[in-house]
Amino acid sequence: MVTVALPDTWVYALRLPHDPRAARVARMTVRAALNSHGMAEVLDTVELLTSELVTNAYRHAKGPASLRLTALGEGRLRVGVWDAHPYIPAPFAEPPDGRLPLSPVGDIGGRGLFLVQEFADSWGGWSLGDGLLDRGAGKLLWFEVGGGGRCGEKRWAVE
Repeated sequence: MVTVALPDTWVYALRLPHDPRAARVARMTVRAALNSHGMAEVLDTVELLTSELVTNAYRHAKGPASLRLTALGEGRLRVGVWDAHPYIPAPFAEPPDGRLPLSPVGDIGGRGLFLVQEFADSWGGWSLGDGLLDRGAGKLLWFEVGGGGRCGEKRWAVE
């Protein structure tokens, strides 16, 4: 009998329309992909952080977005979200103090990128141009989790 093992590295890509339901579609895609590849240990974190980035793409960009899941091997996963808006927000733009402050208690938003900063092992962003001359420009924001990093640790201490 032959046993087939799933590959350690793989890539899924999904184009998301500019639609308020895009974050839900992204969460469902993440759940299906990670469950099928035996990565349940990072599922909740990846689903939450992906939802935050896709929601921001919907709220701040006018066009579609793209989601890319890349298994890097050894349990590591990189999630990238592209949108057409060129602005790279902190913490992806590396603020001077290197940390985002927690939003005030009464604010109804502003916590998504703080969550990425707290629960991803690493993150970053690339500007792809302002879109005036470059078709398909914008930015790519990404984060990585897994592989024995701190993914999922609760680190809510105020510094």
